[in-house]
Amino acid sequence: MPVSLADKRATFRKLHESGCFPIPNPFDIGSAKALAQMGFKALASTSAGFAWTIGKADNHVTVDDVCDHLTALCASVDLPVNADFENGFAHEADKVAVNVTRGARTGVAGLSIEDSTGDAAKPLYERAHAVERIRAARAAIDADKSGVLLTGRCEAFLWGQDDLAMVIDRLCAYAEAGADCLYAPGIKTREQITAIVKAVAPKPVNLLIGASGLSVKEAADLGVRRISVGGSLARTAWAGFMRAAKEIAEQGTFTELAKGYPGGELNKMFR
Repeated sequence: MPVSLADKRATFRKLHESGCFPIPNPFDIGSAKALAQMGFKALASTSAGFAWTIGKADNHVTVDDVCDHLTALCASVDLPVNADFENGFAHEADKVAVNVTRGARTGVAGLSIEDSTGDAAKPLYERAHAVERIRAARAAIDADKSGVLLTGRCEAFLWGQDDLAMVIDRLCAYAEAGADCLYAPGIKTREQITAIVKAVAPKPVNLLIGASGLSVKEAADLGVRRISVGGSLARTAWAGFMRAAKEIAEQGTFTELAKGYPGGELNKMFR
């Protein structure tokens, strides 16, 4: 019997209360269904992984693209799905609120809003405006009574701004503005992770693994509640595809195809 949306959202919120759980990032319906059969408790979308499936670069998809993708992803599995909702697909706080309402209605159990502007010359929104955007997202979720869990993201480390004090200050401000979970992709060291976990406690922290190189147990020991992998699974899939395709194109041979996952096993998984 299909799991109700209310149950997905309640389960997702409960997962953030204790322990540490990996939340891998599928990039399409097939990868979501595969992950759902592996015992994971929740999934998360990936902006980059999805963008590549439709032949676009990361951060070059529209809110229409993403909402259609999220609707299909959520309908395909009985697990809670957290949405990488980029910067809300708008600069102004009131427009972020409109898009968050729309995103919540796709069936997600959670979504994240980041403070990246998309402008390399000025990559982060001013602090006050970034906080206003989180506050607007919080108000939109509350007004819709969806129960969607809101994650506030500080993108500073991804833009080469490795001022940990600034990142912590922003994350604490996002928590105060209503973010349920905090996330600073790009942090790597145990010291950075521990500092952020302590600063925003008791609110949970999401860690991007792939950047830090830690195991689930090591991250849990540092107090991390949730672990995502971003576009890493998608990049891994593309690595195999590109190796095989380049061999055919450049050498006229097909040896890489022997490394493919068995078709019979895939058919069995999706039957």
